[in-house]
Amino acid sequence: MWDVFEQKSVSKALKKAPVEVLKRYEAWKRIVEISGPGGLKLIKGFRDESLKGEWKGYRSSRLGIKWRVIYKIHNEVFEIHVFEVTPHKY
Repeated sequence: MWDVFEQKSVSKALKKAPVEVLKRYEAWKRIVEISGPGGLKLIKGFRDESLKGEWKGYRSSRLGIKWRVIYKIHNEVFEIHVFEVTPHKY
């Protein structure tokens, strides 16, 4: 089992997000808690990927066409820290 820790800003962002994004985030969270990041790779809709540039070391999963969850695996010890749930800027 993995532990998922969320920044305070995540709950604020989820209050503003559409209901569908909230449902997909809850599904994402359940998958991570049970299977870890490896479970996300099995579901192509999340398109889990590592980030570059200023976000190097973090990962991103899609919660919809526009919305992303940005997270980091903490010290390889079954902890995931969610830093942001935000609409992607194009």
